[in-house]
Amino acid sequence: MLRFLYVIIMNLFRAPFMITRMRYEADHPEKFSEKQRYELDQRAVRIMCHTGKIRTVCYGKENLPKEGGYIMYPNHQGKFDALAIILCHEAPCSVVMDLKKSKSILVREFIDLIQGKRLDKTDVRQAMKVIREVANEVREGKRYILFPEGGYERNRKNQVSDFKPGSFKSATMSKAPIVPVALIDSFQVFNGWKVTPVTAQVHFLKPVLYEEYQGMKTQEIANLVKTRIEDEIAEYTF
Repeated sequence: MLRFLYVIIMNLFRAPFMITRMRYEADHPEKFSEKQRYELDQRAVRIMCHTGKIRTVCYGKENLPKEGGYIMYPNHQGKFDALAIILCHEAPCSVVMDLKKSKSILVREFIDLIQGKRLDKTDVRQAMKVIREVANEVREGKRYILFPEGGYERNRKNQVSDFKPGSFKSATMSKAPIVPVALIDSFQVFNGWKVTPVTAQVHFLKPVLYEEYQGMKTQEIANLVKTRIEDEIAEYTF
């Protein structure tokens, strides 16, 4: 939490310009390409990392599918998770985020720049609509980040909570590759009360292709992806 406040204070002089520019590009996608808007998000994250003494190390980029859409399913540790993935993921991607958490200033701009989806956990009909929209867009070649834990608990560190099987409906509907993503030490970025240098790790694992999960129940898929992420975390955290 202290680092989060520190980053905000240290970038107050940049904030008016950056937020205004992000808002303008987000509101005018007809003027700015998907790549341009995505790169603006990445630039904002790099500034945040430089100011906050945050180092992000990326592994497994070679595992990302070269063509077509796919959905990345990471474990969830804190506020930095989606930013870390966006920083490491070179091609434009988007994210599904909780509606309530997406309304604050700057978060709103981040989400709108990449045309992210806002999911209302209290509205089943709206949630299903988002699931179908994501499936349709992935089928057309878009890439998404979707957190199957549904949220995160403070101080769970590198432990992984159970994955919600409904999170994988977009994948089964689109028949797209599922890319497990293991986040390590991401919780240290904004959950603590220190501003000493910190390193977060992003591991893109080998994709689970439709041929592999075809016929499996969503609960079985959830367990499979969770296990692969846990195995990767265990290997790098001893």
